[in-house]
Amino acid sequence: MLSYFLRRMLLVIPTFIGITLLIFTITRFVPGGPVERMLASMQARGDAASSMTTPGGSSALSEDQIAELNAFYGLDKPALEAYTDWLGKLVVLDLGESTRYYEPVWDMIAERLPVSAFYGGMTFFISYFISIPLGYFKAIRHGSVFDSGSSILIFVGYALPGYVVGVLLITIFGYHLEWFPMGGFVGDDFDDYESVYDQVKDIMWHAVLPLICYLIGDFATLTMTMKNNLMENLSSDYIRTAIAKGLPFKQAVRKHALRNSLIPVASHFGNSLLFFMTGSFLIEVVFNIDGVGLLGYEAIMERDYPVVMGIVAINAVLLMVGNILSDVCVAIVDPRVKFGA
Repeated sequence: MLSYFLRRMLLVIPTFIGITLLIFTITRFVPGGPVERMLASMQARGDAASSMTTPGGSSALSEDQIAELNAFYGLDKPALEAYTDWLGKLVVLDLGESTRYYEPVWDMIAERLPVSAFYGGMTFFISYFISIPLGYFKAIRHGSVFDSGSSILIFVGYALPGYVVGVLLITIFGYHLEWFPMGGFVGDDFDDYESVYDQVKDIMWHAVLPLICYLIGDFATLTMTMKNNLMENLSSDYIRTAIAKGLPFKQAVRKHALRNSLIPVASHFGNSLLFFMTGSFLIEVVFNIDGVGLLGYEAIMERDYPVVMGIVAINAVLLMVGNILSDVCVAIVDPRVKFGA
């Protein structure tokens, strides 16, 4: 087993380099950048009319000035050389500096990470602790009113994107009924609360609608995966043999079929690690949640490439570590899996 995980860990390095090199190259060839964004912003404020452009609309900056700006933002080097420099800084945990806020990328991500980790953790635990029992009861009561009704709700939720559901929830429960806030992670009076209970209550009050949007997609997948695999195992010969030998049906399900049905669910366990980092870009945008997802969305829109690369690098590491954790979870659940020779 040790040799297997050592090989998997060694594969992380070339995979990480491939992912980040591809994204880094794309950012270099995408139209627009920090220099163009700065010029466009100055022109929008009216400064370009007097000092930055000629009457014909062409840029009044000299070639030397543009070259100095490109050198300042690190855009004067070839893509491969610039990527090598970025990778060298990453080895010492330096993600660079934002071209929009001129702050260290590490500090910007760390500041917003607790918000995304809160929603990611809540989504992770709620989806697993509800979808597994729900899938179990749906398989046991297959064809009942409970199974049919819950399946309709699950498939409707799965068919709708989370951000679309978010807009609908905000419109109904936030704007018209005013049951929940329109967005944000906490209220404006959060710092004025004297007790921790009131602060937790305020956070949870703001979290109800976003959590529904986070849950619907992953929750539906896990529930139906659990149900379908449990039904497949219930029709297997070893379950019929166990019941024929006198084992009660419920015990045969819990002791034999349930564990085998958890194998596909366990393979999805490690990939959920990404929820602790970014959650969903568009859901955080819709609800104006100042997390890593919103930071990444704004970085893409504003061509803030150091922030984009920092988030991509962390996500790539989490994804690969999550795949290894998935293998571990499968090995724990399925005794037939043996790593090594």
